[in-house]
Amino acid sequence: MMNKNIIYICSAALVGVLVGYLIFGTSNTSTQDNHNHQKETVHQMWTCAMHPQIKQVEPGDCPICGMELIPTGTITNGLAANEFKMTENAMALANIETTIIKNHTASDDGMITLSGKIIENEEANATQASYFKGRIERLNVNYTGQKINKGQKLATIYAPDLITAQQELITAVSLKKSQPALYKAVRNKLKLWKLSERQISTIESSGKVQENFPIYATVSGTVSEVMSEEGAYIEQGQPIVRVSNLATVWVEFEVYENQISQFKKGQQIDITITAYPDRNHTATISFIDPILNIKTRTTTIRTTLNNPDQIFKPGMFVTGKIIGMTTAKEQLTVPKSAVLWTGKRSVVYIKTNPNEPVFEMREVLLGTVNGDMYTILEGVKNGDEIVTNGTFTIDAAAQLQGKKSMMNRIQEERVIPNKTAPGSEVFQKEFLTALIPYLKMKDAFIASNSTKVTDFAKTTKERLQAIKTTGLSRTTIIHLTKSIEELHKISITKELKEQRAYFVTLNESIVVLVSNFNEMITPIYVQKCPMANTNRGAIWISTEKEIRNPYFGSAMLNCGSVIDTIK
Repeated sequence: MMNKNIIYICSAALVGVLVGYLIFGTSNTSTQDNHNHQKETVHQMWTCAMHPQIKQVEPGDCPICGMELIPTGTITNGLAANEFKMTENAMALANIETTIIKNHTASDDGMITLSGKIIENEEANATQASYFKGRIERLNVNYTGQKINKGQKLATIYAPDLITAQQELITAVSLKKSQPALYKAVRNKLKLWKLSERQISTIESSGKVQENFPIYATVSGTVSEVMSEEGAYIEQGQPIVRVSNLATVWVEFEVYENQISQFKKGQQIDITITAYPDRNHTATISFIDPILNIKTRTTTIRTTLNNPDQIFKPGMFVTGKIIGMTTAKEQLTVPKSAVLWTGKRSVVYIKTNPNEPVFEMREVLLGTVNGDMYTILEGVKNGDEIVTNGTFTIDAAAQLQGKKSMMNRIQEERVIPNKTAPGSEVFQKEFLTALIPYLKMKDAFIASNSTKVTDFAKTTKERLQAIKTTGLSRTTIIHLTKSIEELHKISITKELKEQRAYFVTLNESIVVLVSNFNEMITPIYVQKCPMANTNRGAIWISTEKEIRNPYFGSAMLNCGSVIDTIK
């Protein structure tokens, strides 16, 4: 009986296990299948605009700054290794825009935009000098900008030599019949001193010596410089004033080395004067400087404008638009806003799926710059759809999803300078010296002080221009030249908003150059504000880890984060 009971108990246990397996095992399998299916669905991620390292699966506030989280990219399956996907909601909030690029010829859209300024026409300048030595008793023209006409009295001079010459003339008049040659010689002597026939005749008829003599203008124009003063003694031939005839003026543009081949004499250029933006003027290139400025790697092109009403003032800023000489070659061009600088490379983001927000980073080789457009030599092809607005946001989404991006490749792309390359160590020292006024300029941006920004931009530009480029790589020279160009724009611009816009582009090159340095005495922090540059994001460098935003100043002083440290 006992053995039978044991058999019954074991049988019941086996049946229970079998039933349990059939019930709960099937349920677990179904649950597991359902769970796996859910893993294949899309999960919305949320992040902070100022701190993209924050990632949450639910909306809320940033634990660092308290800002409301925004939707970011999504995690999906079925994408290539370097592809990533964003949600439609995130695309709309970030104002992502794309453009399909296509081949075109330069004759269709080869417009080059140049910045320049008006200067005096040196061919129309004149210097009014004294034709005899003496003391200036009265100076009738005594400030710059004063208009004078030919024949107008400029000054009155006491001239001892002229007094002696007058006495000689009075004596020679009495000997006119007996010694006509002597009489003629004395008269000619006074004529050489620019005395008029009327003045000489007055001396002869009156028989009196005149102590003070006037000097009259021989040209008409505008006084550009007063070179003497009342009571001063001047020598024969010494200038009194410099006169500019502003009936015509020159307009000079600085052209970078890689653009020189686009210009020739006689080429038409459309000019807009900053002071008169509603007026357009057309002129032709009359001069191309044959000598390249080795400091700025630029040369000067010049044109002449008629100025009958003298509304164009020397020093005014102008913008010139000209169609380059390359007219037959097909080119691919993209807006500057589409390109991100990252170390030695430039990158764009391609939309790989025309029907879904799927993107991929693509390295490109840049050619010439035409206004707000880059010519692309390699990396993209005709018909590619690229991101042209919100590029930094796309890059941040790529970083959050662990994909190849600009920000998480800064460290990877830092290149240790070649110690055997001529000038590499010297370049690093000279560039770090130029960073001293750069950092002061950055602080001036933080303080929203446009005047100091201008001053420090000029100093930084001068130090960069003094750097010798011998032995430097082509990439380094390109970024150095670009830095000088943007600093020049900052230094000639008075509006703080425009200065900050140029500061965005300047930092793209500055960060690249600094990223290649080693043996730094103190660490340099690469910092980024995702809300600057119209929410496209912008970077800068600082020797302080604390965020002090140069793009917004006191309005958003602590907006931003450290994205890299160069030690």
